[in-house]
Amino acid sequence: MAKDVVYTNGVIAAKEAQLLGGKILKLCEAGAEDAFRSLTENGFGKGADIKSFREYEKLIAADNADIDEFIRTYAPTDAEKSYFLAPRDFHNAKAAVKAQYAGGELQAMLAPDGLVPAEEIVRCVKENDYSALCSELKEACESAVKMFSDEEDIKTVSGAAVGLIFENAKYKYLLKACARNRFLKKLIISKIDMTNILTVFRSQTPEYALNNVIPGGKLKHGQLQALFSENTENAENSLNGTPYEEFLNLCFAAKNNSLPLTKAELMLDNAETDALEKKKYELKNKEPFLYYVLRRRAENANIRIIFVCLSAGMDEASVKSRLRAV
Repeated sequence: MAKDVVYTNGVIAAKEAQLLGGKILKLCEAGAEDAFRSLTENGFGKGADIKSFREYEKLIAADNADIDEFIRTYAPTDAEKSYFLAPRDFHNAKAAVKAQYAGGELQAMLAPDGLVPAEEIVRCVKENDYSALCSELKEACESAVKMFSDEEDIKTVSGAAVGLIFENAKYKYLLKACARNRFLKKLIISKIDMTNILTVFRSQTPEYALNNVIPGGKLKHGQLQALFSENTENAENSLNGTPYEEFLNLCFAAKNNSLPLTKAELMLDNAETDALEKKKYELKNKEPFLYYVLRRRAENANIRIIFVCLSAGMDEASVKSRLRAV
């Protein structure tokens, strides 16, 4: 049932004062201990029982749990709830299948609950009974299990191939769950296309790249294959006129300079927030909810980056260069 967005937006307006905003940059200028003290004194990660900055993951986990509770309580429709929480189900199912058939520490691989409790997904995998799961998740589990069953030596099963099964299923589910939400659907398609472009740049051959693209995007196989063109100018201009010109330029800049695809990956990570940031003064209906959740998640991602970098002794400029959009 749809929630009253007027009431929800009022709740968000009150909560926005607690966002860190520009304070994120200030944390980069402090030491790890000072950054930790600043966060805890301002009530971040309330309820987390921690005593040192070295336990920053517990601090972030406590705030993420609060965000999850906000999503479950105030999501305007099932589409927003699915968009934010369902990806965890596909991650947890992949972790459960890998742990069951290839070994590994399951608890270390599991994410917090999505739409389905993680323990329920683990039970389904252990009992090989997926009737309680959505069709996309059920089919992904069965396909992955079959992949392990068809091989005499499970060591020959490609982790990337298993991951692709669940990634494809995740986006198939999201496109269906968000079909009536034009903004979310556009975001999902954009993320698929950008992910597929990255796949091309990480692949040695067009055949491998095209076998590993995620269905559902707007870019056709021919457009992706053109990125392999021996004519550099043709390849670099192959997506002119599409929304991905800037993204492609970042990919080619990295490739031409033998650098990792870090900037392009960061642009993909920021795609959702950037799309709303451009019209932040004109947000309406369900958009303030999306923008608020995305900003809180981005802040937590940045806090993790800050503590990792400060703990490694990195300087202020280096830390700031790694942050997601602030």
